[in-house]
Amino acid sequence: MDTQTSSNPVSKFISVFRYSSVAIGIVWDTSAALTVVMAATTLVSGILPAAIASVGGLFVDAVASAFQETGASAQQLRSEALYYVFLEAGLVVLITAAQRINTVCQSILRVLLGNKINVMILEKALTLELAHFEDSEFYDKLVRARREASSRPLSLVIKTFDLFRDNILLVTIGIWLYQFSPYAVLLLGLAGVPAFLAEAKFSGEAFRIHRRRSAERRMQIYLEMVLTREDGVKEIKLLQLGKLFVQRYVDIFKNIYKEDKSLVLRRGFWGYVLGLLASAAFYFAYGWVGFAAIAGTITIGQMTMYIAQFRLGQNAVTSSLTAVNGMYEDNLYLSNLSEYLAHKVPEQTGSKTRGPDPADGIRFENVSFHYPGSENPALHNITLHIHSGESLAIVGENGSGKTTLIKLLTRLYVPTGGNIFLEGLELSAWDIDTLRQKIGVIFQDFSRYQLIVGENIGIGDVKNIHHDEYVAEAARKGMADVFVKDLPAAYKTQLGTWFKDGKELSGGQWQKIALSRAFMRSQADILILDEPTAAIDAKAEAEIFEHFRELTANKISIIISHRFSTVRRADYIIVLDQAEILERGTHKELLHLDGQYATLFKLQAKGYQ
Repeated sequence: MDTQTSSNPVSKFISVFRYSSVAIGIVWDTSAALTVVMAATTLVSGILPAAIASVGGLFVDAVASAFQETGASAQQLRSEALYYVFLEAGLVVLITAAQRINTVCQSILRVLLGNKINVMILEKALTLELAHFEDSEFYDKLVRARREASSRPLSLVIKTFDLFRDNILLVTIGIWLYQFSPYAVLLLGLAGVPAFLAEAKFSGEAFRIHRRRSAERRMQIYLEMVLTREDGVKEIKLLQLGKLFVQRYVDIFKNIYKEDKSLVLRRGFWGYVLGLLASAAFYFAYGWVGFAAIAGTITIGQMTMYIAQFRLGQNAVTSSLTAVNGMYEDNLYLSNLSEYLAHKVPEQTGSKTRGPDPADGIRFENVSFHYPGSENPALHNITLHIHSGESLAIVGENGSGKTTLIKLLTRLYVPTGGNIFLEGLELSAWDIDTLRQKIGVIFQDFSRYQLIVGENIGIGDVKNIHHDEYVAEAARKGMADVFVKDLPAAYKTQLGTWFKDGKELSGGQWQKIALSRAFMRSQADILILDEPTAAIDAKAEAEIFEHFRELTANKISIIISHRFSTVRRADYIIVLDQAEILERGTHKELLHLDGQYATLFKLQAKGYQ
């Protein structure tokens, strides 16, 4: 049985330590010195409270005895009482310092650890495949890992230390109370158990509810983003979607609130009822110790000490049980982080940095691909050979598999059937960094980075991002230099509206920035443009592709486009239809074939007449 969901109290208790070693390891790696200081101050905080209570009892006895004595004996007792005052004050100063140092360490560690965990999550994300981000179930894992796991390791370590402190305190108090009666120790231990069992139940239920809501919370985040980001506001206003989306947001909240309210009310009721049992146990002990003092079996100072010890003990029992329940809940949340970080990703990279036959170019041999959960193939039995120095154009309706083919070539996806070769070497054998350095690509849904112009272009080749001459040359090839020179700070101009002094561009200007980014990768052997000129006028398109022809004279170029004025320039054209290659050949050959390509070409040409 899984200890995380077991209703067995013993299993629950054991499970609280399941991720403690992992959490302590992460915290230790974050700062070993702060972890040691936290442990030391926790130890001090566990020992001193019982000692303070004991000194308080001795003080009361010394004062009571001083009332009954005279002369030198009374003076001795007064000096003794004064000594206990200073001793207790010193212990209070020491425990206060320990607690304050512990709090400071926690605050510093919380910041450092939050950053460390977030970096771990982001570094893991770098190893994931594109399919992981397109899988809603796995994306929920990522959301759950990011939501609270950054703070849970420290919380688990703090509660582990708190449990350690409370156990030390209970052992110390138990030694004192045992001198009064072994049954007092038993009463102390049993008083908090019912509340512990109830809290364990509700902690597990709260976690399961939170886990189940990942998709709903993600929808709320999405609705917030759509309603507040500049790229969605235009349609929200024009289509009058605001009230609809706000209502959906509220409806999700109401569903969550209804469940939360039920849990809080039940948790509060049982916490109150079972808390009364613990209070009853204390007042039973309170009366017991008081009547023992009346009977003369213990002194007034001992009565004061035992009552204080029992109160401390009761608080320690409650605190330790709360810590155990908190550790149980932290373990449940940490399982999200561990599940995400432990996810096995197939090794994406080989070791080869060059192929045996560079002139062989690119070959697809019976390549097929299915998206997870889809019965229909995105590509089916694709066989294609692009020689070095050739240009290929891909034509087809939306959903025919054009972009999927490019994603397979760039190893964003792995074929579910067949093989892809580059320079005579199967793609899986290539070192993936080397492979991607050989390819320059711009997708239709390119990113609009909220960076300065130079960086927006320069990230096409990160190693040369700070070489202004390379950036300027890429901008010239992408036709972006024409408008960049007129921007307030030219290549230093902040783009987008998220940051101060940001300049928003038109759709066509953004597309030229993205094209320049692709041209930045001047050392690439393969250049791929997926619908690169959709937002650019015909004149600018013609100029861009003149540059493109010059740039790719001795390279492989692949163009996906709906504009036949662009497509007809390619050495070779394929027509994709329903995941398969329907037609292939040169522009003239396809026109002579008088198939789908010819039909589409004539329809588009007719539109310009």
